[in-house]
Parts: sequence; structure tokens; C-alpha cells
Amino acid sequence: MQGGFYSGNGGMVAQFNKLNTVTNNLANLNSAGFKRDSDIFGDYLRIAKEERDELPIDNQTKDGAEFYHRATVRVPHLVDQYSDFSLGAMKQTGNKLDLALSEPDLFFVVESPSGFNLTRNGTFTTNSDGELVTKDGFRVLNTNLEPITIDMNQDIQVDKSGTYVNGNNDGTLLVVRPENLRTLEKEGSGLFKIGDENELISAEDQMAVRQGYLEASNVNAVLEMTSMIEANRMVGMYQKVMDTHMNQLNRDAIEKLARNN
Repeated sequence: MQGGFYSGNGGMVAQFNKLNTVTNNLANLNSAGFKRDSDIFGDYLRIAKEERDELPIDNQTKDGAEFYHRATVRVPHLVDQYSDFSLGAMKQTGNKLDLALSEPDLFFVVESPSGFNLTRNGTFTTNSDGELVTKDGFRVLNTNLEPITIDMNQDIQVDKSGTYVNGNNDGTLLVVRPENLRTLEKEGSGLFKIGDENELISAEDQMAVRQGYLEASNVNAVLEMTSMIEANRMVGMYQKVMDTHMNQLNRDAIEKLARNN
């Protein structure tokens, strides 16, 4: 009976995790360059079997059997979370400082207080020093890992390779292609953390920069709302399971107390 209660509790926690992910996706529906997140769920039995060689006790012993009986109840469990890097829709803005990338595995490089970060949010502007920055004030870098100075009194042109011309200023935006997108970690504000700075190598022969465009979020509002409704219903079902088990436990306790008296 207690196993069923804990299974219901674990299932509810899993659905709360799903709700957190879905609501964050919906909150960023209009965030340029945002990539939706998804959760992967498993159960303790599968996880334990995958890790059986690392268990502190042998599997074919009495202690091993007791361990599996205690610890591998089929309770839903958040195994992993990943970002969907599929391309969002391209929206024309006409703003010459707005830049988009037309390939899904390319990123601009910016300098934040935590170091070098990647972003696909090309909503750029200039700071008081005339440097090209993100909306949060992080400097956008060129292929020399230097800030880009923009003279707003001069026209600026950026071609598809990321090469820019602005009066007497010229250079090339640093656009990189990470070896493995799964290694990127979200840091908020549309930024991704990279594990290895050796990946800050300009993508060769890319022709993906689009001036005057922004990449929209790849969140599908209909699908996310459907997932939210589904998760809410599952929470309600798990709540009923927990209530049923708790009521049964209370009845059993009352009956045992009555017999003892």
C-alpha cells in the first residue's frame, strides 16, 4: 500500500517538473531566438538496471534482491532535459542592427560577466561607448574576439557571411558552430554556456547571417498548451491515487487500533 502512495507522489513530482518546463516555454513565446525545452522521464527500475554494475552490492545476492525491492519501484523520474534547436521563423524588422542566423546550429558570441557565451538572439543595439551589445548590455564579438564599434551616424551593412562595413569600421562577426549542441547549457537571457572555449572558432563558409531579421522562438503555443492541460490532468489523477491510498492507510490504522483496544 505504501509503495502505491510513493509511486503516486513520484508521478506528481514528475508532472510538476513538466509544468515548470512548459510554463517557461510559454513565457518565452515571444523571445527572439529562444529554444524550447523538453523533459525526458524514466523510472527507477530502468535507471537501476543501467547502473547495476556500479551498485555497492552484488545483484545475485539476498542483499541485492532486497535493494531492488526497496529502491526500484516503477516511479516516474525526471531523467534528463534537452533543448530543441530547430529553426524558428524569420521575421523581418528593417532594423539594421537586428541580425538572425538561418542555420539552426550557428551562434553569435558575446562577452558576459561569466565569460564567453553563445546566443541566437540577434536583437542588438549599441551602448554608451558605441559598442554593439545585446539587449542586456553584453558585448558582441568579432572574429578577433574584440568588441564591435558602431558609428550610428554612418550606414552599416552586414552581408550573409557576417562581414560588416560601417564607415571606416569593418570586420566580421564571430559566428561559431559547436561540435555538440547537447553540451550547451542555458544561462538565461537567451545565452548558452560552452564547456570548451576551443569551440570559439569561426564557422567556415557559412552564409547564414540575415541583416534586418530576427529569428522567432521555436515554441508552438498550441502544443505547449496541450502539454500543460495534459500535465494538469495527470496531477489530478495522481492526487486521487494518493488520496485513495492515504484513506486506506487511515482505515487500516483505525481498525488495528480498535482491535488492540
